[in-house]
Amino acid sequence: MNTPSLSAGRVIQALAITTAATAALLMAANVHAANLTKDNGAPVGDNQHSQTAGADGPVLLQDVHLIQKLQRFDRERIPERVVHARGTAAHGEFVVTGDISKYTKAKVFQPGTKTPVFTRFSSVIHGLHSVETARDPRGFAVKFYTQDGNWDLVGNNLPVFFIRDAIKFPDVIHSLKPSPDTNLQDANRIFDFMSNVPESTHMLTRLFSDFGTPANYREMDGNGVHAFKLVNDKSEVVYVKFHWDSKQGERNLSVPEAEKIQGKDFSHMTRDLLAAIDSGNYPKWDLKVQILEPKDFAKFDFDPLDTTKIWPGIPEVMVGTMTLNRNPKNVFQETEQSAFAPGNLVPGIEASEDKMLQGRLFSYNDTQLYRVGTNVFQLPINAPKVATNSNNQDGEGNSGARSGKVNYEPSSLEPKPQPDYARSSSLPVSGTTVQMRRPGKQLNFRQAGEFYRSLGKPDQANLISNLGGELSQVKDMNTRLVMLSYFYKADADYGTALAKAAGADVAGVKAKAATLSE
Repeated sequence: MNTPSLSAGRVIQALAITTAATAALLMAANVHAANLTKDNGAPVGDNQHSQTAGADGPVLLQDVHLIQKLQRFDRERIPERVVHARGTAAHGEFVVTGDISKYTKAKVFQPGTKTPVFTRFSSVIHGLHSVETARDPRGFAVKFYTQDGNWDLVGNNLPVFFIRDAIKFPDVIHSLKPSPDTNLQDANRIFDFMSNVPESTHMLTRLFSDFGTPANYREMDGNGVHAFKLVNDKSEVVYVKFHWDSKQGERNLSVPEAEKIQGKDFSHMTRDLLAAIDSGNYPKWDLKVQILEPKDFAKFDFDPLDTTKIWPGIPEVMVGTMTLNRNPKNVFQETEQSAFAPGNLVPGIEASEDKMLQGRLFSYNDTQLYRVGTNVFQLPINAPKVATNSNNQDGEGNSGARSGKVNYEPSSLEPKPQPDYARSSSLPVSGTTVQMRRPGKQLNFRQAGEFYRSLGKPDQANLISNLGGELSQVKDMNTRLVMLSYFYKADADYGTALAKAAGADVAGVKAKAATLSE
């Protein structure tokens, strides 16, 4: 077959068109069209062959390109999060539609304010590549890039937690993680711990319901769990709990449904969120708050700052709506290097005296400094959208542009503190230092029973099947008896059904429950 010939001019023209089209495609795909280089920018001539002493000799240490490739490959992973390792995230915005400005001077809550956000969803216990169908609390962390710096609202899908004091946090996580001798999660270890922590009854009841296996991240609520303080420009304080109410509704999976999905896809929650945003089906959540005046605390027969409790009967107030509308372009740089901490607060939002929250204020910031590095706030995903000017300096991975001679304060030169923002709200305190819980007001079981009774019959049956099956694996009969007595104390029908499912003596469970205080 004869091919028509092209003139030299037409060849050049065709090549130019092809080159331009290729460049456009590369740009559209966000692919770098530059030549391959080493990290220092020097060009790479051969990326297929190491330098050797002769064609068949050993590799030379002077092959810096080879050494650099191996060094960088060896260091691709940063330490995995101890908790919340498995996660996915998206960018979006939060728009205030309600008005709680009389309670807080926080600019993020002023009417009509629009704030960019980055939200990371996660599972808590299992590792980076674990299945997303596993029964587990789900993390719901939102970073608000506000006009006064970054505010992180770091919570879970469930509104309560296992414990009420942060000194137990490493222990509860250790009990839920795989056993150090077998690397297997073990019901015997879990319930050995929980049987000594009766306040866990409420969280366990919620976790072993179908709320412990959400269908996806879009159809899942979020909760700040802790009480926080809102402070207005008169230094008046109210306590609040934050709730993300999914506008998609809530949907959970039964065990058979989860098993069916797991047989086909162990990343179904991530895949669902990515696909929804890519298709323009942007998920939304309304942010609502419950508000308590400090004087209202005395009306409760339990401690309202206890993280194992919800605030029943306190109405929710609408604040605004979050819309997630953009997926990360680089999962490592954004999702994995993102660093959330409840200690990242802004004027108008403060921590309460909740003992769990007080421990997290230290622990979360500390773990990010270890995991991501001293200069974690210089990474684009964590950097505030406003200028920063602190006297913190140097350290590993510092890519900042600090200049000037003053790196101390007080100083007659810049920078100077901002007195209008410096003062936190005041809290009267008295007494002596103690290492104990205030007696009374614990009520470890009541809200677990109330949650059980709020479920429909099919959901109650799933809870009994899920939790009873786990309890039946507990070999220590006393541990099993103690756990069942907790659930019986919460609700007699609940405890009876669980005892039967776990193969335990109902009369013995009832007798043990009778010895428990509220």
